[in-house]
Amino acid sequence: MSPVNNDPSSTGGGSMPLTRKELRARERFLATQNQNVVPVPEATPGAAGAPAADEPDLPRPVPAVPNAAAVRRDVQAAPAPQREPVVPPAPAAAPKVAPAAPEREPEPHDETQAHGAATTSLPAVPEAAPGQDRAGHDGPVHQDGAAHDGADHHADAAHHDDAAHHDDAAHHGYAEHHDDHHDAHAHDDHAHELITTVETPVSKAAARKARRRRRVLALLITLAVFVTAIVVGAQFLKPLLGMDKVTDYPGPGTGSVTITVPEGAGPKQVAAELAANKVVADPDTFVKAFLSEGGELSPGEFTFRTEMKNSDAVAVLSNKDASKVIYFALSAGLRINESLEAISKGSGIPLQQLNGFNQAPSQFGLPAKAKNLEGFLAPGEYRFPLGTSGKDIIQTLVTATLDELKAQGITDPAKQYDVVTIASIVQAEGGQADYGNVAGAIYNRLKPNNTETNGLIQSDATVTYGLGKKSFHLTEEEKADKSNTYNTYANTGLPAGPIGSPGKTAIDAAAKPTPNDYLYWVTINLDTKETKFSKTLAEHNTYVEQYNAWCAANAGRCV
Repeated sequence: MSPVNNDPSSTGGGSMPLTRKELRARERFLATQNQNVVPVPEATPGAAGAPAADEPDLPRPVPAVPNAAAVRRDVQAAPAPQREPVVPPAPAAAPKVAPAAPEREPEPHDETQAHGAATTSLPAVPEAAPGQDRAGHDGPVHQDGAAHDGADHHADAAHHDDAAHHDDAAHHGYAEHHDDHHDAHAHDDHAHELITTVETPVSKAAARKARRRRRVLALLITLAVFVTAIVVGAQFLKPLLGMDKVTDYPGPGTGSVTITVPEGAGPKQVAAELAANKVVADPDTFVKAFLSEGGELSPGEFTFRTEMKNSDAVAVLSNKDASKVIYFALSAGLRINESLEAISKGSGIPLQQLNGFNQAPSQFGLPAKAKNLEGFLAPGEYRFPLGTSGKDIIQTLVTATLDELKAQGITDPAKQYDVVTIASIVQAEGGQADYGNVAGAIYNRLKPNNTETNGLIQSDATVTYGLGKKSFHLTEEEKADKSNTYNTYANTGLPAGPIGSPGKTAIDAAAKPTPNDYLYWVTINLDTKETKFSKTLAEHNTYVEQYNAWCAANAGRCV
């Protein structure tokens, strides 16, 4: 008797055997509830199965959910060879089957085991593909569809092996397959809900690729963040480490920057000035370049370009560049000899040559009354290209004074000479804030109806100029000396000519004096240039006492 169809509850063959539908219903139930079906090793087709008594007592692997339909299709597709019925072996020699779990239904009806006593063992059944009916696709089992007799299992197994050789059996099996398929769905609609889809190798490979892509993407993002952090950090660290410091410009530079090198200045001082004006990029590297060239500084005015190369700037300071200019400065109030000395020193033009120009003022367009250039060399800072002639330099200064007179409406040459003379006295006698009132008082003294001073200007500055000295104190003899044509104490009217170079403010005041009734003025403080004005001599003397008191308090100043 087949161990599968043996009802454990009965003791003999007289019990009622299970019908085919009952067997398949039990197979479906066990396929979803108990999946521990023991596979049978595959035998060579056509070879007689070994007797059950000769099978080794070995443990058999427990597969996943068996695919009974696939087994049955294989059985139908491979016809078994014709052979004589084999007497089933004794029950004692029956193959050992894995023990069933306690309190569970009998094992499913496996045709292989049902007929296993006959001959052939079938291979382990692979798991059904997703969507395949596990219980219904079991192929034909019995061609005639007759019920099993409890004592005739072996004969039925042999008949099952021979069924593959009959065409009508295959057709009948196909119809029975569909009947079983619908029957399985009718009795167990929820069977598919319990079947778990097994992951295929294709899905595993796709998962591995997805994981690799995620790892590569994560690596790229991490690398991008790291690089960004380095770049951002470098921008903050550059100023702290001095990495962004420019040590030299590429040159040649643009624009124009004038730098004055004073007497006694050193390379570091000049380099700092150049760097502050963006002529050179770094003062330290410029000093190194200057010293390596063996350059020597000389005072003067130098013209540079912004953002020059260190080597080009060194060439300018070393007089190797034509950008060096003639520079000199004339202060307001300088006398003619002082002005000519400054011009000679700044330009390199011999003083003798300049004195020759001074003695021939007419060639520069001065009035006929002018005996020299005194008063017409306009004060200020001047820059001329190297090689500029002395005559061109003198002409420039004289023209500046004449242009200012014309700007104030003084066009007559004789009048121009008088205005420049008065402006030179205003420049020497008063503070800049009082230039207008000083000019007004001078004009009041020159009026013909003036009986207070009788046309005498009485300026100490004019007397000292005629004496060829600079002093705030005059003796009575010096004041009474009429031979001094610049002595305004002894001689009425204007002195012989200007006593210095008046500035623009003084010229403007002399051209347009402030109207007033003053006849006297005195500077009581030589530091602040504070000047006191008065209409009478008595009031003027009180201010003179204030001046003397200041001189006593500041010894050495009023000499």
